[in-house]
Amino acid sequence: MHSLKKSWGASLKQFSPKWSKPNQYLRACLMCLAVAAALFAVPLVASAQTDEIQVYDGAIAAPGVINLTVHNNFTPDGQKAPAFPGGLIPDKSWNGAAEWAYGVTEWLEAGLYLPLYSVYSKDRGPSINGGKLRLLFAEPHADDHTFVYAVNFEFSYNAKHWDPRRYTSEIRPIFGLHLHPWDIIVNPILDNSYVGGFKNLDFAPCARIAYNLSPKWAVAVEEYSDAGPLKDFLPTDEESHELWGVFDHAAKFASIEAGIGFGLTSSSDKVTLKLMLSRDLHTPAKHASN
Repeated sequence: MHSLKKSWGASLKQFSPKWSKPNQYLRACLMCLAVAAALFAVPLVASAQTDEIQVYDGAIAAPGVINLTVHNNFTPDGQKAPAFPGGLIPDKSWNGAAEWAYGVTEWLEAGLYLPLYSVYSKDRGPSINGGKLRLLFAEPHADDHTFVYAVNFEFSYNAKHWDPRRYTSEIRPIFGLHLHPWDIIVNPILDNSYVGGFKNLDFAPCARIAYNLSPKWAVAVEEYSDAGPLKDFLPTDEESHELWGVFDHAAKFASIEAGIGFGLTSSSDKVTLKLMLSRDLHTPAKHASN
């Protein structure tokens, strides 16, 4: 994820690119910029509510560290009808999740989202929306590398009002460049509803371009897209598109990420707000002393 959390294992280091020539850096920069530009141009399909609005950057908790991130998303001006029969109404809804993370090794972080919740939604009020398990495999110490790569797997159990499918999952490849002070991160996500095989996977990429003002402050532009199933991307009039302005701050009590997103099509929620608070709950002595 972002630099809020620290960092494929030592056995995978042999696959890390060797940036021995300046033109290799240039090619990598151009590649990530091209992919990011393509993602920013891909519109997003109208979908169900989400518990997490975040671009992952491959950084994970150190071994033995227990971290809690609380996600909150509020839609002051959203769609007035649910995305599917019996679903939550986006307008005026306040949704979120408690994300518990544990650093298993230098290359693996395990996570549990419990509960997924809604503080408020029209015609329903407070509700519990399900839970998720997460496994994030990453290059160790991602923040220290120019080119970063990782992959995240999530497995969800959904309440009927949260998603029309009881069981879903996510495959999230992560690619990025730390160019100091710029960061370019791309997550070409594939969502899986276990129906229709590979061709029915839903392509839902997101991207982030950030400028680090200091070690404790960053500002970013993020984009979240959903082009629909791989077999047949949705027509334009059924798509939506959200562009976000975000800031990150590493405070003493917690790491903070907050932002505002604007829908650019009639199928989008017009305005959405997000707030994430992240804090290490337990740090082994050998890490606490560093």
